[in-house]
Amino acid sequence: MRALELALVLGLGILICMPVLLLFCGSLADGLEWMERMEPMLLDNMEYIGWKWIPDYPTLENFKELLFLTPEFLKLFWNSVKIAVFILAGQLLVGTPSAWAFAAYDFKGKNILFSIYVILMLLPFQVTMLARYLVLNGLGLLDTHAAVILPAVFSTFPVFLIYRGFRGIPKDLYEVARIDGAGEFLIFLKVGLPLAEGSVMAAFVLGFFEVWNLMEEPLAFLKDMSLWPLSLYLPEIGAAQAGRACAASVLALVVSLLVFGIFRDSLEQGIVSSALKG
Repeated sequence: MRALELALVLGLGILICMPVLLLFCGSLADGLEWMERMEPMLLDNMEYIGWKWIPDYPTLENFKELLFLTPEFLKLFWNSVKIAVFILAGQLLVGTPSAWAFAAYDFKGKNILFSIYVILMLLPFQVTMLARYLVLNGLGLLDTHAAVILPAVFSTFPVFLIYRGFRGIPKDLYEVARIDGAGEFLIFLKVGLPLAEGSVMAAFVLGFFEVWNLMEEPLAFLKDMSLWPLSLYLPEIGAAQAGRACAASVLALVVSLLVFGIFRDSLEQGIVSSALKG
């Protein structure tokens, strides 16, 4: 039974990882090999597209071309870094105190306001796109990175996730800190943040994955292609540059894998902690 479970888990793991393996293998194939593989599709005949896990002549030419001979790729890469850094910093600065206020204090209309937060979290971008566009246009922020950054800073998701971490802290600790003479800000800084660190880190990591892959917001609010993030560069690569498209996807994926690898323990602990305290 144990062997069957292990085989099932390994099989599912290989199946889930297969697209990543296909991308990596495809990134090592040169243009001529890709043209040979894609010939049935390009010629629109009835033959099947060929595929090889290991290219006949593996090469790093696609990575070299992207990193050293494609300035627009690096430009969009750093656009993604800039957008992600400002959004995540803003979410932590805005969302963490907001979550603390909901969890630590009782005030009139608290439940109604928090319910509105949850409803806003469930609304897809397509529902709020027109309202955002009109507001950003009125503020003169369209076609600037601020048009993507500012709405995301006030996202309700990190507030909801961090709130669940703060809510699990016994309120008796706050009273003890107040008796000892600590002010509200010091209680938040010395009691709330350390005990809810897992939830804050989980919100940070999950927020990064969402921000790094933004597509709809930049496409709707940024007309200047030089302002686009890396996620909008990938669809611009045609079929003739399939190897370069795979290489670009691998490089974009590497960043997410690095973030996940560095903060994996914090992410797992934060999700488990929020679930148990919810």
